[in-house]
Amino acid sequence: MATTLDTYRLLGRSGLRVSPLALGTATFGSELGWGADRADARKLFDTYVERGGNFIDTASGYGGSERLLGEFAGDRRESLVLATKYATLRRPGDPNSGGAHRKNLVASVENSLRQLRTGYLDLLHVHVWDFATPAEEVLRGLDDLVRQGKVLYVAVSNTPAWEISRMQAVADLRGWSPLVAVQVEYSLLNRTAERDLVPMARALGLGVTPYSPLGGGVLTGKYRRADLTAPDTTESTRRSFNAALGMVTERALGIAGVVREVAAELDRTPAQVALAWNLRQPGVTAPVVGARTPEQLLANLDALAVDLSDDQLARLDAVSAIDLGHPHDLLAGEHIRAVTTGGLKVEARR
Repeated sequence: MATTLDTYRLLGRSGLRVSPLALGTATFGSELGWGADRADARKLFDTYVERGGNFIDTASGYGGSERLLGEFAGDRRESLVLATKYATLRRPGDPNSGGAHRKNLVASVENSLRQLRTGYLDLLHVHVWDFATPAEEVLRGLDDLVRQGKVLYVAVSNTPAWEISRMQAVADLRGWSPLVAVQVEYSLLNRTAERDLVPMARALGLGVTPYSPLGGGVLTGKYRRADLTAPDTTESTRRSFNAALGMVTERALGIAGVVREVAAELDRTPAQVALAWNLRQPGVTAPVVGARTPEQLLANLDALAVDLSDDQLARLDAVSAIDLGHPHDLLAGEHIRAVTTGGLKVEARR
């Protein structure tokens, strides 16, 4: 298991080397009414890079994040892996300033290149699937940009597994640039990606870069049962933001409780334990971590040094387990095993 940011991992079936924790920069810039101002964002950037980190995640829809990141990268740009995304609406009222189609793709990439002060993007994600643009149009547009040298690798986020697998098959058959990674919400609080997205990624050679690995902060241990019924006042609304999104539930607090127990046993923070669990999951290349202060970021990066025992992993897995649903539960059942193998022992190749 990686223990430092400069113990690099290959991203999917590509040869691209990335740090085992990516720096999320959605907090860079205060244009959206929250986040870190320029000075604080610079400290976060320097803290990450000086520790050996090279994998930085942003998006065209993250306010001033791209602009600040382009300023900070400077002469270190070539040593960094800059990942951005397109598809979210860039101009309210303009239907073609959002979506995965070619017009928005080209305009978004050109804008990202200007903001990031670079001639190429290391990794470009389709940020969200729009269910309107043909997959072939998206793939051909991405491939054109790769052939032009404006994008080096392509990836996808927030897209159904069946669509991603179809895209990868089409890209392979037509000789277009393949997807190398998939970004999904994945944490002890939300393991639904294990139903299809993570197994699909492992089968197709896609690196998994989980976002919200701390469950929107719920896994850090700062929420208690009182937050389930927090009064709706200006002061309490800040604290109960995740509660308003439905993330603070009895189940979530139960999971966070076990995370706190394990953290106490290891003399670590709950956030470090939650990240350490994420890092240990099959298929995961690099969870995306964000922070508001350098101290918070350094604490999160220290998750790389957390060694969870088999017993601790089992407890975390048990409290956060989900039903995989059909057909997974059926296929894992004793009846299906009996009628397909007749009790014979057959080892599947992994």
